[in-house]
Amino acid sequence: MRTETMTLNMGPQHPSTHGVLRVALELDGETVVKARPIVGYLHTGMEKQAEYKTYTQSIPQTDRMDYLAPMSNNLAFCLAAEKLLGIEVPPRVQAIRVLLTELTRISSHCMWLGTHALDIGAMTVFFWAFREREKVLSIYEHVCGARLTASYFRVGGLAMDIPEGFLDRCRTFVDEMPAHVDEYEAMLTKNPIWLARTRGVAILSARDAVALGATGPILRGSGVQYDLRKAQPYSGYETYDFEIPVRTSGDAYDRYLVRVEEMRQATRICDQAIRRLEELGPGDYRLRDFKYVLPPKEEVKTSMEALIHHFKIVAHGFFPPVGEAYQAIEAPKGELGFYFVSDGTPRPWRMKVRSPSFVNMQTLSVMVEGRLVADVITAIGSLDIVLGEIDR
Repeated sequence: MRTETMTLNMGPQHPSTHGVLRVALELDGETVVKARPIVGYLHTGMEKQAEYKTYTQSIPQTDRMDYLAPMSNNLAFCLAAEKLLGIEVPPRVQAIRVLLTELTRISSHCMWLGTHALDIGAMTVFFWAFREREKVLSIYEHVCGARLTASYFRVGGLAMDIPEGFLDRCRTFVDEMPAHVDEYEAMLTKNPIWLARTRGVAILSARDAVALGATGPILRGSGVQYDLRKAQPYSGYETYDFEIPVRTSGDAYDRYLVRVEEMRQATRICDQAIRRLEELGPGDYRLRDFKYVLPPKEEVKTSMEALIHHFKIVAHGFFPPVGEAYQAIEAPKGELGFYFVSDGTPRPWRMKVRSPSFVNMQTLSVMVEGRLVADVITAIGSLDIVLGEIDR
């Protein structure tokens, strides 16, 4: 009696692959013998495009990588460029950046939780999570006029100062958020169906996670306590009080618990950043070094020197020294890093992005081989990937 396996393509047009991801599954009945993720269907070419743009012109591109966490992408790009230039932004700017990137973490995890739960069959949490995400997008709109592709951070500071009433709005959200996280947990954490679909499913050991380069909640869900905000602090994170959630089972359920706790810790950081900004009061929203940063519009109208600086930066960009720089941050999905090579011109000779979605995707095969087809959906959802970040 002869038996043979069957090859099944999941995607690239499939709602549960969260983008144009194709997974070639080799099946023996309903058991996955081999899984091979196939990417490259977006053809964005963002890294190559950066070689033809000034550093400032490339910032809007970063929004379109992980479009669920635009401020995180902006921050990593700007920090890498600032390291290349050898400049550091004022403490007030750092606090605003931390506040917005932690709000971004909450928003990104809300999107992940809602869609992951919907994949598995829980619809109510989807509506609840989008309710909170909508509030964060409204805060984005208040501060910069955009809801999805913010492009708010700039090399050396911010595009504009925070508007009146912004901190009050953030305070209201931060005060309300812990109760909403409690709602999510009340619906899912002890739900027998949720437990059956996630506990013991898509297991990734700590050894495999490290060997495959996994970062973020996937790595911490496998028992490795590594977070760049603690390991290699940036933007003053070493001055904030927060915990790094870690779980040890390495399954989809533990990755869920890690992200839920991260939402609580992000809320805690936001609270500290708001209090810090209230203590600092009004001040500079960008570095006052006009070789790299646009002068305030008021000065451009009255100062010839400021007008010249404005013209030179807008027309030509700034000129970093010859050299290279790499800066990584703890984005919602893991380690997001930008590597620049400068040849002294206003455009990078090379820009390389270390995107967490791309690297974390390597773990999918380990998670699903030997499991059922239905568990592939759970595994992909627990990875929290965005294809815009994978196909750069």
